[in-house]
Amino acid sequence: MVASCTIPAFRAALVALCSAVVSCALTSCASSRVADLSPLDPGQKGVAIRCGKILTVDDDDRVIERGLILVREGRIAYVGSDRAIPAGYPVADYPDAWAAPGLVELHSHIHGGDINDMVLPVNADLRASSALVPANPSIRRACAGGVTTLFGIPGSGTSMGGFGVIYKAKTHGTYESIVVRNPGGLKVAQSYNPERRAGDLGATRAGLSWIMEQYNEDARAANREGTSTLALENLQKVHSRELPVLIHSAGSDGYPAAARMWQVDNKTRAVLSHGCFDAHLTAPWLVATGASLNVGPREIDFTTTRDGRITGTAAKYLAAGAKDLSLNTDSPVVPQEELFLQGAVAARYGADAYTMLRAVTIAPARVFGLDDRVGSLEVGKDADVVLRSGDPLDPRSRVECVYIDGQVEYDRRQSGQWF
Repeated sequence: MVASCTIPAFRAALVALCSAVVSCALTSCASSRVADLSPLDPGQKGVAIRCGKILTVDDDDRVIERGLILVREGRIAYVGSDRAIPAGYPVADYPDAWAAPGLVELHSHIHGGDINDMVLPVNADLRASSALVPANPSIRRACAGGVTTLFGIPGSGTSMGGFGVIYKAKTHGTYESIVVRNPGGLKVAQSYNPERRAGDLGATRAGLSWIMEQYNEDARAANREGTSTLALENLQKVHSRELPVLIHSAGSDGYPAAARMWQVDNKTRAVLSHGCFDAHLTAPWLVATGASLNVGPREIDFTTTRDGRITGTAAKYLAAGAKDLSLNTDSPVVPQEELFLQGAVAARYGADAYTMLRAVTIAPARVFGLDDRVGSLEVGKDADVVLRSGDPLDPRSRVECVYIDGQVEYDRRQSGQWF
């Protein structure tokens, strides 16, 4: 009877129940990441990749000397020290190569040409996916540079250019075979570019802010009322935090304004992109808002410091406590295949080098909700593996081979160097 159950006994029973639930959850989670060392079945596709070093970029930041990666049906089945290879696996030997996750880019325009609809200053109902041209020359070069996952977005001609598409940089395959998520997230241009030619209230930054706030209020109201329209249905997903929003902004005026609107006031999954010029001067306040930062294509500031010094912007954001900071090329502003070089430049000007490797792999994947599939080399994730002749951020090393979803999409030994 309840009356006979003492408070201590009840508390102990409750703790035991909670422990059992947590244990069950952890066991379930662990079981989905258990290595599969069984033989490859007839008809199954797979490969065993042997290499000199593996940078997993996982939560434990494992570095494995003389490593092995088993790929089964497009997913990683094992990653660890070299061992006996199960039957049925063809072997790819790269004894001197470094294996690392494919790079992830959140601010890219190479998918098929930049698109802008300049009739209205806000276009929350548009998508960039219709412009995606699989395996176009820019995507092929990106792949050869080790970039495997991209967020292809509209241009910055208007304050809400529309929704981008997340896709793989495969050099073969159809539209359906490369798209990861569509829509992938909203693209916003908070300042500078959209002030030039948008017309109406969109001719000024204040006017653009007023219009965006009106659209945001309409989306929030629709969520409260359980209604929707074609123009608002995806924006509503941003406000319900189902989709992230990437915000083009820069300078110590525009960057904080973007954080205030999207992170503080609207509480969306805001990723502030660019952060160039003197925006790093506001780093402590930006970091305190909790907004994610996606820095680039300028990784240095030498025009606004007034003391003649060259400032590494990524280092400034990290010093302020930024978590999961990522880098971008705004390609083709910086060629997409040079995303690794953004990490090298940021490291040269004060940022921790390994943190910059995370900034082009797991960090962008995490802030965009893609880390269950890409960004690190872990059992169960997509087999997006880049093999280089050395350190992934060292400009002196070259990409030897790129696997995407377990398939070779670039092989320097077979195709020559593409850039």
